[in-house]
Amino acid sequence: MNNQQNKLELSRIGLGCGHMSNVNEAVKSAGIAAIHAAFESGINHLNTGDFYGAGQSEMVIAEALKGYKRDDYFISLKFGALNTPGGHLYGLDVSPHHVKNFLAYSLKRLNLDYIDLYQPARIDLGIPVEETIGAISELVQAGYVRQVGVSQVDIETLRRAHATHPISWVEVKYSLFNRGIERGILPTARELGIGVVAFGVLAHGLLAGHWTDERIQKSKGGYVPLFFEDNINKNVVLAQKLGGIAAKKQMTLSQLAFAWLLSKGQDIIPLIGTVSRLIFKKLCSHFIFI
Repeated sequence: MNNQQNKLELSRIGLGCGHMSNVNEAVKSAGIAAIHAAFESGINHLNTGDFYGAGQSEMVIAEALKGYKRDDYFISLKFGALNTPGGHLYGLDVSPHHVKNFLAYSLKRLNLDYIDLYQPARIDLGIPVEETIGAISELVQAGYVRQVGVSQVDIETLRRAHATHPISWVEVKYSLFNRGIERGILPTARELGIGVVAFGVLAHGLLAGHWTDERIQKSKGGYVPLFFEDNINKNVVLAQKLGGIAAKKQMTLSQLAFAWLLSKGQDIIPLIGTVSRLIFKKLCSHFIFI
């Protein structure tokens, strides 16, 4: 799909930069290398949030962007999640009064004059979505934001947001193990002409490698339902069956997961989230469009 402002043709895959946070020098260098590998592969869409490492992801991106032309890449940025000094998320602030402040700090950290796509990380049910999107719309008019997006919303909220200001992208979880958006959000987005940015493509790692008994035991529990005691064994069996399909197609299971999403439509951009240049290159090596 095209970036509506400068007609930049967006790559079919985006790079999720959430892991480029809590940065030491090794992670910082790896993150910069991963971004450069993305550009070399033809990927021009970088997705991040101002709360990833309390701005550290943005600073890594800023370092990586040195020497590149502004019109050659697309920055998608979420805001509103709140950080503690210890690095934990504890709440949400998408008050229209604070949107300009969040953006001001992000522009400084990224060393940019504008953001291509700006979106609340979530919608606060206590604040009418029209107020939050309206505040972002003012930033579009002022030239600091090019497009408006939303993340993790329901159908009604998506329609109300779009009626306030045209929404270009909706960011949602979408994978072989999570197809809930097909029941409502995806058809609604297509009806309204809104693209889909898909995260969680590898289902929290379920579709990202070989499963051993030891790994299964270590992965049980936590906050992800896929790995709950009653779910993990049957989900691993399903992942292994998908691995057999991938092997027949001479690709890895991770590549199969991305290929499946890419086949769902030109209006869907899945995100790869990694700081490893080698993993990034291996995952992308199958796709001839980059």
